[in-house]
Amino acid sequence: MNDLLGKVLNLQPSWTAANTEKMQERGVVVRQQLPDLLRARGRDLSAALGTSLDNLGVEGRDGTGLKSEIPWVRVFGREQSPSSTTGWYVVYLFSASGRRVYLSLNQGTTIWTGGVFKARRAEDLRARVDWARPLLAKATTARPDLHETLQLDARTPLGSGYGPGNVVAIAYEREQLPSREVLLKDLAFMTGLLGTLYEAERLAPYIPGDPTPEVLEAEQSAEKTAGRRTRSGTRPRRPGQGFLLTASERRAIEHHSVRMATEHFEAQGWSVKDVGAKESFDLLLTRGEKRLHVEVKGTTSAGLEVILTRAEVEKQRKYYPDNALVVVHSIKLDRTGVEPTASGGILHCTSPWAVEDEDLTVISYAYRTPVDRLTSGDVAGKQTLFPVAVPRQRDLREKPQAEAG
Repeated sequence: MNDLLGKVLNLQPSWTAANTEKMQERGVVVRQQLPDLLRARGRDLSAALGTSLDNLGVEGRDGTGLKSEIPWVRVFGREQSPSSTTGWYVVYLFSASGRRVYLSLNQGTTIWTGGVFKARRAEDLRARVDWARPLLAKATTARPDLHETLQLDARTPLGSGYGPGNVVAIAYEREQLPSREVLLKDLAFMTGLLGTLYEAERLAPYIPGDPTPEVLEAEQSAEKTAGRRTRSGTRPRRPGQGFLLTASERRAIEHHSVRMATEHFEAQGWSVKDVGAKESFDLLLTRGEKRLHVEVKGTTSAGLEVILTRAEVEKQRKYYPDNALVVVHSIKLDRTGVEPTASGGILHCTSPWAVEDEDLTVISYAYRTPVDRLTSGDVAGKQTLFPVAVPRQRDLREKPQAEAG
């Protein structure tokens, strides 16, 4: 194993984007020989990961078409990290200079939202790293050789992108590669850390740096409603892609946040009535002659984004300034019981609440098609369109109203 790692490191100074003879040689090691060697240890690795052998994945890449500056070989859970761009995994990263190879507990740098892969921001990657490290502290304190930063000597943006995603890593210098036994022991250790993250991720209601569950769900719902087709295997999965909430989890969060908001306003002397079942807002408050129309949003995230329907926006603009937005964020969601339970959270109230256009992000549109404005005839599956008048200039400037979230 150390001879294969050393072979790649020796070839790294000869890197070029062209598929030269040396790059072909490097590709054989990265894409075939190293993965085959690790797959032969599949039972040990799956046991360390705490998953079935069928769920264990091993793959190596050195660039499709143009050769990448930093080749890699990763070990991962197929369900938890369906591609190298998403989820957590353990990966060998070869420095551009060939000086060292890292065994890194790392993560994908993109997120699937709204029908496309979007690059995670560096601060989001760091937030996920900050979430992960304390979970591993008990195991990692006994390893003073672990690195929190990577020195890959990369010149390309892609090669430099691995650094922010690193949780912890073991560095092997080219001139001091350890024995096969030590390398395999280190790999089992790092794979065990990965298994710890997978279990924590399964139970966590929200991971900092991920899209908020409510926004992710709204985007996926809009995608489904619009009938978007996606490539096989690219449908979002909960682990590594941001979390979706079940119906029972949503109810638990909603009831908890409304209860907190009710207690908050009653403590201020308001009479509170829950009208969420029949109105486009949640709470109607009265105190003497004064009335307040309150929208309540609960989330396990930090509360930076919430979903509003078109009706909610229109009504709150109508009620202003006799209105309020209550966001109960950082709610703790316990999934271990038969039914999920919500607790905790921080309440933030904005009143009066002015809903400004610049604070709204459109997720989908309801588009009025030309069909009802054209004279057409359908014959044997063929549509014949007849000339129509050009719309008035005023119509051309009009845009369809969209759901506000």
